[in-house]
Amino acid sequence: MSWSKEQMVRRAAAEIHRGEFVNLGIGMPTEVANHLAPDLDVTLHSENGLLGMGPFPTDEEVDPLLINAGKQTVTALPGASTFDSAFSFAMIRGGHIDLAILGGLEVATNGDLANWTVPGKLITGMGGAMDLAAGARRLVVLQSHISKDGTSKLVTTLTLPPTARQCVSRVITELGVFDPAGDHFSCVERADSVTEAEVSRKTGAAVVFAFSPAPTNSAG
Repeated sequence: MSWSKEQMVRRAAAEIHRGEFVNLGIGMPTEVANHLAPDLDVTLHSENGLLGMGPFPTDEEVDPLLINAGKQTVTALPGASTFDSAFSFAMIRGGHIDLAILGGLEVATNGDLANWTVPGKLITGMGGAMDLAAGARRLVVLQSHISKDGTSKLVTTLTLPPTARQCVSRVITELGVFDPAGDHFSCVERADSVTEAEVSRKTGAAVVFAFSPAPTNSAG
């Protein structure tokens, strides 16, 4: 069985290390904020000018003036600071973000990322994706394995306009965890009951399996 969205988000949260400064992209990555252990001492950054972002607010905590880059209301932890976008992007471009977790449209085997536009589709702009992909010290992409039309989103070469080149360290999908490895993807973890054959069939590039989960006991 493939991972649910919540399981994908929880797996992405496991990529965050103690004391890191982390940016969470729009969409599924924003939900990672709800799955961080308090003792990790992680500082969340939002490119619209917030450092020290907390989880999504309860109804009683909602402040319409406190939002993330996706215009969702958020909370601010004790000690948080706000500043203008120019200062925020200077932090990104200066290499001060340890980890960015972004959504993706395509990832290639060499780590190229496309996540900002599909030709012919209306968009609002790139936002901070290009800066984060190029400026973060490590980039994890959290996305579905295949698109709605059944096309694989893990490919040998990008077919969509690139966001940044050779920037992706790891991809997490509903089928497992994949590291770009030059001319193939290295599957370092598979979701429970997902087979190697299924992964290979749904991936638009070669896959090398570096990890296989322990077999489950099917005895009844």
